[in-house]
Amino acid sequence: MRKIIFDTDIGVDDAFALAYAAKTQTILGITTVFGNVSVGQAVKNARLFSQQIGLKAPVFRGCSRPVGLAQVTNSALVHGSDGLGDALHNPFDEQADNAISFIIDTVKSLPGEVTLVAIGPLSNIATAINLAPEIIPLIKEVVIMGGAFGTHGHAGNVTPQSEFNIWKDPHAADLVLSSALPVVVLPLDVTHEVLITGEDIRQLNVPVLTQISKGYLQYSLEREGFEGMALHDTLTISWLNHPEFFTTVKSPVRVVTEGITLGQTLRRLTQLASRFNPFANCAEQTLCLEVDAQKVKQAFLTSLQN
Repeated sequence: MRKIIFDTDIGVDDAFALAYAAKTQTILGITTVFGNVSVGQAVKNARLFSQQIGLKAPVFRGCSRPVGLAQVTNSALVHGSDGLGDALHNPFDEQADNAISFIIDTVKSLPGEVTLVAIGPLSNIATAINLAPEIIPLIKEVVIMGGAFGTHGHAGNVTPQSEFNIWKDPHAADLVLSSALPVVVLPLDVTHEVLITGEDIRQLNVPVLTQISKGYLQYSLEREGFEGMALHDTLTISWLNHPEFFTTVKSPVRVVTEGITLGQTLRRLTQLASRFNPFANCAEQTLCLEVDAQKVKQAFLTSLQN
């Protein structure tokens, strides 16, 4: 069980990850960011979902827009207008203490002990290390859901190259991934391999997940012919619990920040010398490119059913 800061733009699949984390990790706080919804709505959603599952963790308000781009639209088609499937009344306030300060202060107070789990745009983490670069060697690990490297044909889900979380704030992602932070990346290469059905969800011991996922499942059924969903964000918690279920490679990573491949994640594919090396001075990160999908799924279902 790790001490984690859970950084989220909380939508439906984020909620599944938070439920799993609440069962298996020590959550020091939830930091919110724009993405699936506005940052204010993310604050409200984090408070509402925490109440629904009995989680007592403070909620903080982070970045409301990308660090290097104009704001872009949210994801009402998939997650509903409120991010949680428009399934619940939400009476909570959207104001909260500052997420960036919380990240910096917590890491400094617990050097080497805090893992950042980031399942939305990386704006909060990028801002924190920009404001306080001295925290970089104090962070135990950063585990993110984001990116796509083309394994088994799993490329982008917003554009042919780009995954949603990275595409939302590519400048922040490039800063984080090319920094000296120890980052583990759970990209679409593995998250698209781990699917659960509507029946799996209904058999969980978490009624709120059944409620908020109805619209998501209907969207999937209409678009894909499959009443189910990928466990995208939840695989960050799967990594913390069972890293042995994943096959990884080490590589520096960069993110494209302009042009038709905006938001594409790039890893080094060759050691051959080139005239220009965009990976020079970038730390090698841990990329999960293969997964034992059945073991990941079963561990998740078992945890939430208990």
